[in-house]
Formats: sequence, structure tokens, C-alpha cells
Amino acid sequence: MASKAVSRPYSQVFIDSPRYNSRNLYRKRRKAMLKELDSFCVIAGIPADPGSEEAYVQTWNKMVQEPAFLFLTGINQAGCYLLLDPATGEEILFVPPKDPFREFWNGKRLGYLEGDCDVAKVTGIADVRSESELWDEIAMRASRLPEGGHAYAYYFEKFRDDHNDRFRKSMLKSLRGTGISLRSAAALHWKLRLPLEPERIADAEAAQKVTDEAFRTVLPMFAEFKNERELALRLDYEMQRRSDGDLAFPTIAACGKNACCLHYVKKDEPLVSGELVLLDFGIRMGSLHSDISRTVPVNGKFDPLQKLLYQIVLDSAAEYQKFVKPGVSLRDIGQVPWDYIMEQLETRLVQGAKGSYELLYDRRPHGVSHFIGEQIHEGDPGSRSLDVVLEPGMLISCEPGLYGKFSGVFGGRRITAQIGIRIEDDLLVTKSGFINVSKHIPKEIAEIEKLMGR
Repeated sequence: MASKAVSRPYSQVFIDSPRYNSRNLYRKRRKAMLKELDSFCVIAGIPADPGSEEAYVQTWNKMVQEPAFLFLTGINQAGCYLLLDPATGEEILFVPPKDPFREFWNGKRLGYLEGDCDVAKVTGIADVRSESELWDEIAMRASRLPEGGHAYAYYFEKFRDDHNDRFRKSMLKSLRGTGISLRSAAALHWKLRLPLEPERIADAEAAQKVTDEAFRTVLPMFAEFKNERELALRLDYEMQRRSDGDLAFPTIAACGKNACCLHYVKKDEPLVSGELVLLDFGIRMGSLHSDISRTVPVNGKFDPLQKLLYQIVLDSAAEYQKFVKPGVSLRDIGQVPWDYIMEQLETRLVQGAKGSYELLYDRRPHGVSHFIGEQIHEGDPGSRSLDVVLEPGMLISCEPGLYGKFSGVFGGRRITAQIGIRIEDDLLVTKSGFINVSKHIPKEIAEIEKLMGR
């Protein structure tokens, strides 16, 4: 008997999960944030729908919320604000007025309507007010603070002219003449946000399962794809049809020398037999993501040069992972795989295969790890949180790569090619080290060739 369909009118406006009680999770986060604060704090969501501030954009654009606001509320909608006050334990949500005509065009939205409890029921925040009341509330809270006191807003000291900075300026204007200063709540927020709760770990594991199934489905189908676009579209489809969210980021499918462009977006070149194609892909489940890179041969078989270079990159990841554990920072260990790759190029390629190489960078092409959380590249946007000491529950990428022109002699034949290779896994830090939550996604040479039918 088929299960009864459940209506979810706010499914992309309030991000919830079928795997746990999302309202309770957001509530726990707000309570934890309240404990970190010593004065009231306001966190602003995105003020306007994407594209709405540009005159030439006349079509709907996907909403991407301020991650700090999303982390504490689950609300993926413009024009909302959250006020937290540790002095009273209050949490107040400010939303735009209810607008049925706009909903006629764009679907259900959370909106304030006198006497209506819909927003409170959806979000779990009992005190819901119109966003027009925000500034009077801020002025009232500031008036209660002692002379020389401070309030908080969420913004970054190094970034100017983003929506958080514009809100900072509005807060300063509101506090002018009160003797109350303004501090950034960003550092307090990151302490809570980088380690994942069990619920978010479950989301991450679910995302890995979907990504694994999609990749395994696509590998045997390579003969059907004529170009990068066809390949990427099929991989996207296989991930999205299994998920409850959207892509983690636009999929990269880069064949041959295109893989030497780190954020390649064209995806309109032919898939050429005998070349490698680099795939960087992932899916969102709940509020967490997978972030995976794999590099595979278009014809299903690595040639000797490709195999040698691929194995160097694969081995460099294993070398790096020896150092991943609590108590170190990503900056501490970030050079490990790159030094290993340089040593192995000299040993295996230059000496072992009478080869040569010309890299497109100086020893280190990019960082080997980033945090994964509400954002696929999680962490303070100024520092990428590279100096944060790893703790159990933190999720990081591991993505060594190799990009350049390479040559070597194999079986008496010299092979020369411009090649880009990246292999990326997601590592969950534990008390004793880490768990590779993407370990089941094929990456060994023999397994990839077998799945591709060679």
C-alpha cells in the first residue's frame, strides 16, 4: 500500500529533516548561543531575495540564507532577524508582514499576522513580531544596559559592504548617543557551529550514502556521455533524486586539460577517450553536505602515466590522514601532502619513469582541507578558521591534487600529457583520530576500472 503524501508548504523556507526534530535542534543551538553571550545580540538574515537588487534580474533565483541565521533558526527566507537576550533568556524572531499576493507568485512564506501562530508553530520560536518593530526593540534593550555597556551583532571585522556589515552600520546608527558599543558575535558563534551535533553528523552520513549511490550508478554509463555537460547532468540527477535537498554546489566535470582549472564551470567540452575527467560533486541532506572529488578515465582504463600520477595523489591523502586528529589545526598539517607529492614526483616519475613535470603552481596549488557545515566551505571567511584546533565532531575535507604537464617512459614508449587530478574525501574528527565518512565512494584504481567495465 502506498504511503500517504505529506504536504510540506514551508519545505524550502524552513529547513527540516525527516531524521530528527529540527525545531528542537535549532532551539538547542539558540540556548547554547545565549550561554555564550553577555548582552543582547541581533543576527540578520539576508535582507532581500537574490537578484532582487539588480534591475536586470526579473526571474526567480534560489534563496541562499546567511548561514549563521540559518544555523540558529532553520529559516531560509529574506527579511528576517533574530534577537537573543541572555539577561532575560528571550529569543525573538522578526519576520516581514504576511503578504498573500507575493505568496501567489512565489509560494508560502513566513509572515507576521496579528493573532496568527503559524510562524511560531513552524519554527518553534514563540515570540514572533513584525520586522518593523526591530529597531524600537533594539533601542529599548540598549536603554536597559549600564553606561559603557555593549551589544552584539553578527559581522566580520575584515569584511565590508556585505549584508552583515550594512547591518552593523545600521546598529551603530541606532546606538549612537547611547554610550553603548557594538561587538561582533562571530567568534562566539563559530565555537558552536564548527563541531557537528549527532543530528548533523547523521545528515552528513546520509549525504555520503546518496553521493556513493549516484557515483556508482554513473560509472558504468560513461560510454553514453558525449560531453562534460551530459555527464554532469546525469550525476546531478542521480544525486538529487535520492536527496531531500539540493546540490551542495555546482558540479564540476572537467575533461583533460580542463581539470587544471580548479573551479572549471564551462562543462561544454567533449569527453575524449584516453583522457581523465575530474568530477567535484556533492549533495545536501538536511543542512549538511557531501563534498567529493574523483578523477576517472573517460574510456574506463588508466594509462600508465595516469595510473602513476593518480596513485601519488591517492597516497598523499593517506600520508596526510596520519596527522588528522584532535589538538592540531589545519594550518599545522596543511603542507604534509604537498611535500609528499613533490618527493614522489622526483622518485616515481623523474627517476622511476625517466620523466619530467611542469606544475601550474609553486609546490602548493590549494588548501588540502576546509571545514564542512552549514556552508560547503565552512569557517570564518577571513581566515577560513585554519588556526582552529580540531575537536571531535568537526567535519573536514581531504583533497590533495596535482595539475600540470607530465611526461614519462612506460614500456619503451614516452607518454606526455597535461593532466589535472584531485581526490577528495570527507573526514569526521573523533576522540582518537577520524572516520572517513566517504570511504565507500570508489577511488581505488582497480575498483574504478571494474565499475566502468574494464
